[in-house]
Amino acid sequence: QVQLVESGGGLVQPGGSLTLSCAASVSNLEAYYIGWFRQAPGKEREGVSCITSSGTRTYYTDSVLGRFTISRDNAKATAILQMNSLKPEDTAVYYCAAVPSYRMRGRLSLSGSDYEYWGQGTQVTVSS
Repeated sequence: QVQLVESGGGLVQPGGSLTLSCAASVSNLEAYYIGWFRQAPGKEREGVSCITSSGTRTYYTDSVLGRFTISRDNAKATAILQMNSLKPEDTAVYYCAAVPSYRMRGRLSLSGSDYEYWGQGTQVTVSS
């Protein structure tokens, strides 16, 4: 069982930055792929970014490409989503999720159904 806890959300002005952290309750986070997702009010959950277990490959949804960066520190059992040049449309609850690497068979996925463990989410609000 993997427990994930997100932190770092808050209120930021358009053009600002936030750094989201995802702390995992396991000592072998290197055995898991990590994904970040978000859900805005009245909208479906959207995959934002994902990263392989070693951190060598990443993937982003088009709307955040060039603005967000996903990374991980397996020694600290932590994943990071650095968000720059934030826009009002980035406002949402952000969730991190994890799935054992062997289940992905090398695929990078932004489909929530591929992920097994989820955090409780952290609110990000971009507004002036």
